[in-house]
Amino acid sequence: MEKKYWDVIIIGAGAAGLMCAIEAGKRGRRTLLLDHAKIIGEKIRISGGGRCNFTNLKTLPQNFTSQNPHFCKSALARYTPQDFIKLVETYSIKFYEKTMGQLFCEDSAQQIINMLLDECKNFNVKIELENKIGAITKTKTGFRLGTRIGQINCTSLVIATGGKSIPKIGATGFGYTIAKDFNLNIIKPRPGLVPLTFDESTRDKNVHLAGVSLNVEVSSKTGCFKEALLFTHRGISGPAILQISSFWQEGEEITINLCPDINILDALTEAKTKKTKQTILRFLATILPNSLAQYHVQGLGFHENLNLVELSNKQLGVLSNAINSWTLKPQGNEGFRKAEVTLGGVDTKELSSKTFEAKKAKGLYFIGEVVDVTGHLGGHNFQWAWASGHAAGQFV
Repeated sequence: MEKKYWDVIIIGAGAAGLMCAIEAGKRGRRTLLLDHAKIIGEKIRISGGGRCNFTNLKTLPQNFTSQNPHFCKSALARYTPQDFIKLVETYSIKFYEKTMGQLFCEDSAQQIINMLLDECKNFNVKIELENKIGAITKTKTGFRLGTRIGQINCTSLVIATGGKSIPKIGATGFGYTIAKDFNLNIIKPRPGLVPLTFDESTRDKNVHLAGVSLNVEVSSKTGCFKEALLFTHRGISGPAILQISSFWQEGEEITINLCPDINILDALTEAKTKKTKQTILRFLATILPNSLAQYHVQGLGFHENLNLVELSNKQLGVLSNAINSWTLKPQGNEGFRKAEVTLGGVDTKELSSKTFEAKKAKGLYFIGEVVDVTGHLGGHNFQWAWASGHAAGQFV
């Protein structure tokens, strides 16, 4: 690479970094995209089971968590899911809607990566991989970076390094280090969209439930989601649990409605009134997986052959509560190694919501997951990457 001076240097060739590079290139800005990885866009490649859940038709500001819930509104309004869909359609990439507005490639996530790389090529963006960044210094005209190819300079520097989630594909906290070097506040990063774990005692009680899956409604003090739950050998996972994990705080309980579409007390009362000779277990097994029905019957101390008509109204209430309002206290979560995203990051108070430029450092920008804006499961985080990258790309 011959150039030592660039208009724009972007560190991080993920979704946000690629989008920002494309937009900067469109404006004729001499743009260099750097990444320490050997392969570009790994998080895009593995997303959506390899088919990339690249956006969500129903993306709204309410689908994001942040210390400042208003920060994301401007960027999301300026670059919508329909805008990204137009780009996807330009490249004749076939896609489909799975559920709740989630869009996936019919073929492969690699199509999205190839599309973004083609766009970079179209607008003369230079990409350098396996490039570890050393010291970053503020100069009179911008920034000087130490790299494996020597010192390089730029007017605008964009940090699109993501968060700590999924370290096995190269995720680090490098972006937070840069932010701290420029005296920007960091909201403590923690795992988001991550399976929850149980203590040893609870795991032992639930071990036979591993592999059981069902649709539930799970809630915490500040969140509520109605999706699928999956029991694992270490705790609970599935979309509903991944969603609630971004709201759950250590030490808190969560409440799981195992039959969100059925009022169990009413159903039990009706069955008792009809004086059926149905046992508790047989009744519950008609609405729950058998192993889960057995778990609750035994856990409450009822004999599984006990007939419904033999239960008192109080016992009916206890049983229905266990199904419609099952309360659990997770011990923790699976950490960044299993987390799909990182909560927290660069405090949005430090950034312009219009340009994403740091208020304390002219020419320094932060976009994507490194910022304290985290989307719900289902393509919202990709839409944030596209929107924040697009926004900064208009100003760098």
